[in-house]
Amino acid sequence: MIDRLITFLYWLNQRTWSTLLMRMLTRTVVQGRENVPREGPLILASNHLNNADPPVLTNTIPRRIFWMAKKELFDNPALGIPFRFFGYISVRRFEADLGALRRAQEALARGRVLGMFPEGTRSRTGGLKEGEPGTALVAPRTGAPILPVALWGTENVTIPRDLVRRTHIQVRIGRPFHLTRTRRLTKQQVADGTREIMERIAALLPEDRRGVYQTSTSPVTSATVAE
Repeated sequence: MIDRLITFLYWLNQRTWSTLLMRMLTRTVVQGRENVPREGPLILASNHLNNADPPVLTNTIPRRIFWMAKKELFDNPALGIPFRFFGYISVRRFEADLGALRRAQEALARGRVLGMFPEGTRSRTGGLKEGEPGTALVAPRTGAPILPVALWGTENVTIPRDLVRRTHIQVRIGRPFHLTRTRRLTKQQVADGTREIMERIAALLPEDRRGVYQTSTSPVTSATVAE
């Protein structure tokens, strides 16, 4: 009963003022929305440029997203309370947060969409940073497909300027793919999986935004496309 109420309030929030706010502040062009599976567990993996990225993607992806967000955001009551209410997962960045990984796996076991930014933090240059291993740890253990997503333009979102001139944003959604499922991961498998995820995202970005993955955008053979 409580879950149904929270789900109702989530969609009510998104379909009303949240969507209206995004339309007022941004002009978003989306490619590949048909690649989003309509049901089942899914890991959304995107590059990260601005705090506006989660709301933009939340209003772009036609499924409820359970975001993994840095612990510091939960320390702010104005954000922490609604984040917890809507199922966001607190994570300590750049360290082995086993509790966060367990909650992420539990969300996927329930058939949910888990939102992750593999870079771990926002890019200050607009180009892709080195990927962190979190996504490549969760995906093989759960067997959940990964949905690569690239966006740009959100780095220009500025309030109150956007009240007068909307920011142009591009979102590209790739085809979901699987990493080989296993519960006993080696460091090399995690490194290869992380590279695969980041290269999939890089392939969706314009060349000048691929950052450290500028010259390596061909998928490795360990991954398979999800049908």
